[in-house]
Amino acid sequence: MTATATRSAAADDKLVRRFAEALARLNPGGGRIGLAVSGGPDSMAMLLLAHAAVPGGFEVATVNHGLRQAAADECRLVAATCAERDIPCEVLTVHVAAGNVQAAARDARYAALAGWAQERELAAVATAHHADDQAETLLMRLNRGSGVAGLAGVRERTVIPSSPILLIRPLLFFRRVELARVVAEQGLSPALDPSNEDDRFDRVRLRKALASTAIIDPVAVAASASHLAEAEEALDWAARREWDQCVTLGEGEI
Repeated sequence: MTATATRSAAADDKLVRRFAEALARLNPGGGRIGLAVSGGPDSMAMLLLAHAAVPGGFEVATVNHGLRQAAADECRLVAATCAERDIPCEVLTVHVAAGNVQAAARDARYAALAGWAQERELAAVATAHHADDQAETLLMRLNRGSGVAGLAGVRERTVIPSSPILLIRPLLFFRRVELARVVAEQGLSPALDPSNEDDRFDRVRLRKALASTAIIDPVAVAASASHLAEAEEALDWAARREWDQCVTLGEGEI
């Protein structure tokens, strides 16, 4: 896989403005951020939008988890795309522990990104979760009977687990089809993960079902998840206030 020569614009102006507005809201200090780019269409679109919206205001990291033979090629694709645009890029190699491979890979990836962000003194790390991802997550959890915390889905602004590093998701109200168009307009061929077409996974089956119906609006579902996240934060605040005001810790008793 090779990256093609860069073109004059990353995407139409409306998408770039939306991305810039999301970054301004999620990273109000305007500090230099890091982008987690896998080489897939969503994260490659994020790279291109950032290059148009905040040139020079970000760096890129791509993680080689070694779980698929194509992983190294995907990292090279990201590095080549960045090199053509003079964007700093670092390949992070991680070891994935045995057991629940998907969970272990996620934990290893976030730990590597947190270490990289601290070393580079970045204000935040951005991932490419988008509205369709959020809708899939919320509907899967509805189907499992999740409560408020689960139905809040992925947060727009949080921290990387077990670290102080801010984690932001500036694409959370973008559609998958919009991001694919950004990449296509640049003439790039993103990496495609074959597991995204594997019907053994619940998410893949749900994704295909959503693609075949116009009844559910992923952006509206993502907005509902955001409201539920606010509700969970309010409940947590109320519980902490009750504890602080009404609970006394004594020796051997509460």
